[in-house]
Amino acid sequence: MADLRSNFVGIKSPNPFWLASAPPTDKAYNVERAFKAGWGGVVWKTLGEEGPPVVNVNGPRYGAIWGADRRLLGLNNIELITDRDLYVNLREIKQVKKDWPDRAVVVSLMVPCEEESWKAILPLVEETGADGIELNFGCPHGMSERGMGAAVGQVPEYVEMVVRWCKANTRMPVITKLTPNITDIRKPARAAHAAGTDAVSLINTINSITSVNLDTFAPEPTIDGKGTHGGYCGPAVKPIALSMVSEIARDSECAGLPISAIGGITTWRDAAEFMAMGAGNVQVCTAVMTYGFKIVQEMISGLENWMDAKGHATLADFAGRAVPNVTDWQYLNLNYITKARIDQDKCIKCGRCYIACEDTSHQAITAMKDGQRHFEVQDNECVACNLCVDVCPVEGCITMERLEAGALDQRTGKKVSADYANWTTHPNNPMATEAAE
Repeated sequence: MADLRSNFVGIKSPNPFWLASAPPTDKAYNVERAFKAGWGGVVWKTLGEEGPPVVNVNGPRYGAIWGADRRLLGLNNIELITDRDLYVNLREIKQVKKDWPDRAVVVSLMVPCEEESWKAILPLVEETGADGIELNFGCPHGMSERGMGAAVGQVPEYVEMVVRWCKANTRMPVITKLTPNITDIRKPARAAHAAGTDAVSLINTINSITSVNLDTFAPEPTIDGKGTHGGYCGPAVKPIALSMVSEIARDSECAGLPISAIGGITTWRDAAEFMAMGAGNVQVCTAVMTYGFKIVQEMISGLENWMDAKGHATLADFAGRAVPNVTDWQYLNLNYITKARIDQDKCIKCGRCYIACEDTSHQAITAMKDGQRHFEVQDNECVACNLCVDVCPVEGCITMERLEAGALDQRTGKKVSADYANWTTHPNNPMATEAAE
């Protein structure tokens, strides 16, 4: 059977599935139940500095985006860091780590951007026996207005400065949590790497307003007639997270930097995709808030079964395997020619492919044949955009098939070349023309 044991920057856990810093990790009661369910580790909900705890709102804290079947696609929250006493949290962390020595316990931290504040809290966390710390440079609301969270994460110089303070004042591994609310995710990652961070984690939540109530004309969730921006997460953010993880994994200046992936991970397949894209482990939040702690059991069994089927004995066997296959658009092979094919035996004659292609694409699908509804691709118009595949409700009904070298592309009237060619050498590229001259 596949070995799911994880060693992430020296932090060992029985599997790569950790709970992200969020309400599910806010107290010992939750964390103990999570460990009993099978989670390999947790990142304790973000602790603040000593003194009066932060104050959360007493009204709704979440907004949501649903699919047609009311399945939760995205969750927006306006909750702040822990509103429990610092020392209560520290005592609980120490006890949990003592009771569960084989599980990873990492503590998320957010204090003012002052060296003394960091120097004060680090030894308190270290004394608990926690396995590491995660610097919360991502929170986009509430705390960012106070000069913390994303307000730090959006300034690479601040990221580097705080990471250096932490590395100089603790023996614990330092994981730097990055904000997605930035133009180029590589810049704060590079800054953290230069400062000596042991790893980065991403993404934190995306700045968002999920909806507006058209009766009260206030954003939701609404507090006494007013609303505010919050942090967006859940399955809908997975593509954004996957792209940002790939940017860091491919970046030469971040070479070798371990990544803990966060963002819309709901199934074992999501986790495997992130790890193939360069992540060493994954963190989960929204899926647990939707389905409960035991969802990890499906993640564990699913990943084990897939690894066994593929012959992957350990996580290292497929870690980062997708990274070399991520490239820039200009290097994609322009001589790779495909056409859509509709399986008439599977087609239910709904017409979605026809409408999508006729109204918004390339008018490459027929609607009628011999007076009957019949949907068929016209190769002389098909540009292989595959929109028809994506809108078809029947899995496998429409497929994209590659034209072999030497075959005639009816749309262009040219034979398919076996040679690789990309935009950098294409005659329509003015830069390529200038280089040739």
